[in-house]
Amino acid sequence: MIGSELHTSHFPYGEYRLARASWRDVFALHRLERLIFPGDAYSYPELLALLVWPGMANLKLVDRHGRLAAFFSGGPFPGGGRTWIMTIGVHPEHQRRGLAWRLLAEGEACLAGPTIYLTVRASNRRAYALYAQNGYIQVRVKARYYPDGEDGIEMRKDRP
Repeated sequence: MIGSELHTSHFPYGEYRLARASWRDVFALHRLERLIFPGDAYSYPELLALLVWPGMANLKLVDRHGRLAAFFSGGPFPGGGRTWIMTIGVHPEHQRRGLAWRLLAEGEACLAGPTIYLTVRASNRRAYALYAQNGYIQVRVKARYYPDGEDGIEMRKDRP
């Protein structure tokens, strides 16, 4: 899945290191999830499951001080036969620097299968735009998908 292709990445606004996320990161990842997605952050057990589930691509970007800046998790959906991006998020202090673009590309490169799916909040226009600009198309609206009742937009990217 993810091999030696992980390396130090340099960006115009600083230096970040791309690495595999592991079960040892669960507490930092949970803090990041709660900060970015306060109403629907993954729980500790859910994050741990993502981190140990076979075939998952779990990547993190850390800043030059070793602090978690962003996280990506994607892979086969259990029992569904589809490849999904489960979560991708950038710490607010590190947003608007192109990190989501880079992390999305790195994560996609680690995923198998010709089609990738994801679900995004209907109100998250920035994320929707990121995905649309990277080849994702809207498949359907999932009514009241999120815990607070907000709709989710399912998107799909077909790869050659």
